[in-house]
Parts: sequence; C-alpha cells; structure tokens
Amino acid sequence: MRSSASTRSPPEPPVRLYVLVVGDDHPRACTGRRLLRRGLARRGERLPAFAPAPILLDPYARIPLSGADRARASAGGLLAVDCSWNRLSARQGRGGPEAPGARRGPSRRLPMLLAANPQHYGRLAELNTVEALAAALAVLGRRAEAVELLRGFAGGPAFLEVNLARLARYAAAPTAETVTEVERASFTAL
Repeated sequence: MRSSASTRSPPEPPVRLYVLVVGDDHPRACTGRRLLRRGLARRGERLPAFAPAPILLDPYARIPLSGADRARASAGGLLAVDCSWNRLSARQGRGGPEAPGARRGPSRRLPMLLAANPQHYGRLAELNTVEALAAALAVLGRRAEAVELLRGFAGGPAFLEVNLARLARYAAAPTAETVTEVERASFTAL
C-alpha cells in the first residue's frame, strides 16, 4: 500500500520573472531595480534564446492575462518593462517598449486593478512593477508567489487587500473573454 506522501506531486517551480529596466524613473522608487538586486527577477535584456518567450505585460495589449496563459507563463515566465508612467504613453506612440524576445512571445495586459503603492495609491491600472508582477502571478493562480514577491515593498500587502475580491475573480476566470466580463462587472459602478 502506498503512503499518502508518495502520491503527492512535486510542487510546481515558481514562475520566472524578468524585468527590463528602461531607467527613466527615480532610482529610489524603482521597484524593478529592487527586484533585480534582491534576486527575485532576472534582467529582461538577457532572455535565453533557447527557452520559450515570456509573456510581456503590456498595458496597451488588447488581450487580458487569464487562466489560459498559465502553461505559457510556467514555461516562459513573465516580463515586465520598468519605466515611468509619465513617459509610457509617449513610448506607446512610438510602438511601445521594446524588449528582446518580447515580439516572439505574447503580450497581455493586466485586468483592471487599483494601485496601492505610495506614488499612485488608489489610481486605476497605474501599478508599479512589483505590483504588476504580483498581480500577474495572482491572476495565474500563484497567490503564494505574489504574497512572497510583495514582501518588503511599501504598499505590498495593501495591494493584495485592496484587490482581494477582484484578483480572486480574475484567477477563477479561465479565458480572456471571461476576464473581460469580470472587469466590466467589477468597474461598472465607477
């Protein structure tokens, strides 16, 4: 007879996180640089050519991140471009932020969430880099990884509290279409 320990599957490895730092925001407020310094993310400039391309988190992408992206994120990871919100719309006019390997992988936008970081607290969809990556992990059903990622960042725990119900509904949505429906239902009163 087998013991219950032998029937357990090994835990999934964490999703690889990549950050491409554009460098136009204040270095002290740059959560992307802090993720790199702490070893919680890898440099987006050095994406492995042989691995599946990561999902590029792009606020201007048409398709939202959803449960349908879980396998892709597990295989290739997530790529965030760390840049200033003040300059992001200007970059979009020139074709958006470029990241090596990003064009061979899919681009996904995060579903609508409220920021909890000190610079953009309460603003809709103006997340900093650590919030964006944590939100992506939560949407992909990796809440424990999201909690761990936010540890030690100002507003980190508050981000998950403020968006708790929304993140749970997004994580339960199996497709991009379902995520869009959840967004509409969540923000029609705003």
